[in-house]
Amino acid sequence: MNSARVFTIESPVNPQTKASRLVTDHFRCPKEFVDLTVSSAQMSEPGYFRFGADSICYGSCSSSPTSPHVTENLHDALPHTTYNGLSIELPFDPVQVLDNLRHERYVSCSNRKKAPDKSKSTARKLYYLARPLLPVALRKHLQRVYLRDWKRIPFPHWPVDSTVEEIQEQLLALAMKSRNVTAIPFIWFWPKGAPSCTSVTHDVEAPAGLDFCNELMDLDDSYGIKAAFQMVPEERYEVTLQHFVKMRERGFEVNLHDLNHDGNLVSDYDEFLRRAKEINVYAKKFGTRGFRAGVLYRNLDWYGMLDFEYEMSVPNVAHLDPQRGGCCTVFPFFNGTMIELPVTMSQDYTLFNILNDYSIDLWKEQIACVRKKHGLMQMIVHPDYVMDRKAQKVYGQLLGYLADMRAQGETWIALPGEVADWWRLRNQMNLVKKGNSWQIEGQGHEDARIAYARLVDGKMQYELEMNQ
Repeated sequence: MNSARVFTIESPVNPQTKASRLVTDHFRCPKEFVDLTVSSAQMSEPGYFRFGADSICYGSCSSSPTSPHVTENLHDALPHTTYNGLSIELPFDPVQVLDNLRHERYVSCSNRKKAPDKSKSTARKLYYLARPLLPVALRKHLQRVYLRDWKRIPFPHWPVDSTVEEIQEQLLALAMKSRNVTAIPFIWFWPKGAPSCTSVTHDVEAPAGLDFCNELMDLDDSYGIKAAFQMVPEERYEVTLQHFVKMRERGFEVNLHDLNHDGNLVSDYDEFLRRAKEINVYAKKFGTRGFRAGVLYRNLDWYGMLDFEYEMSVPNVAHLDPQRGGCCTVFPFFNGTMIELPVTMSQDYTLFNILNDYSIDLWKEQIACVRKKHGLMQMIVHPDYVMDRKAQKVYGQLLGYLADMRAQGETWIALPGEVADWWRLRNQMNLVKKGNSWQIEGQGHEDARIAYARLVDGKMQYELEMNQ
């Protein structure tokens, strides 16, 4: 790694644009390596276009009209990128595009303070009112009918979508080409050079699931894996501070799971504000730092009203969730001051009851996709749905697979709170030049590692610096 040619700016560096910070904040690379500007030409109406062969964007573009739908012949904005010395001018705003993807604004660009489609909202309310009375077999049938078109959804890409990372890498590649450098140093994504990160979570939905929590903790402990439990504070079951204390004493994490899990958390803005106040009261009462919405119904543009350090409601790809969409990233990201930890693995309920798959094959496929990008593998396994031996066996196989990965140094298994703490610390670290070498400065730097981004045959590759 020491032989890599790394460009050094000798002249004063101009203040960073938002587009430049988008890249340097993700990679935590020195600011002088990235100078991105956005074209001042007239932009199109928001829509779909490409940035390279595989990266689908949603936003405005100056080089061509965009498409209202994902098609095979989307305009490619990459060839319309221009160089002005070391500066790169883009025909679109990457900040807008990545925000649209992470916040799922590509699904609907209407005013986010308006309620969703009323007919869908009414149908959802009726379903959740009748749900306790519906036989499980009928519920599964209705869900399969509702989700029957999932294989025909062209975007996000199944089974894992890393469009955000691909755009970030493409932007970094442009910066490298503008400077004719072979490598750019950055602060590695995970502590102590871990190639990826894994977080196991358990959402407790009903009294039977609450009763099974101790046995599920025993199962997790048998593989040396700690998980986070999310508790519903109202209506579903009686939860007390003692539940939180006992789980924490065993080294598990406990967070809040919605308010009452009725599927209506984000169905109306004013109602959301009312519920958010109640949720915040429970968060203070139980001392919770994290939150997840029931059924993963979400609206990140409203979540600033929640008093949590991190949030875990956004799927990476939501083809098989009641609310379609997906954040298209396998990394944590900031939503205001709160850190969003995306759900990158299919839920156990989906696997067992929608796909009728009692194996870990899909999970292994998704794990391989996330590991390829060195991202976060976050999974939801409900105590309510792994009580029977058949499901427990599958979950045990997953735990064994994850434990083997950890033993081989292939992943860092951490609680969501630990992941959020690290991502916040890393965001404050800086890479500075000391003589002929780079050093990491900032709280927690002793656990951070220096890596290099390289372009090999047009593809981005990462290498950890040796002798750290």
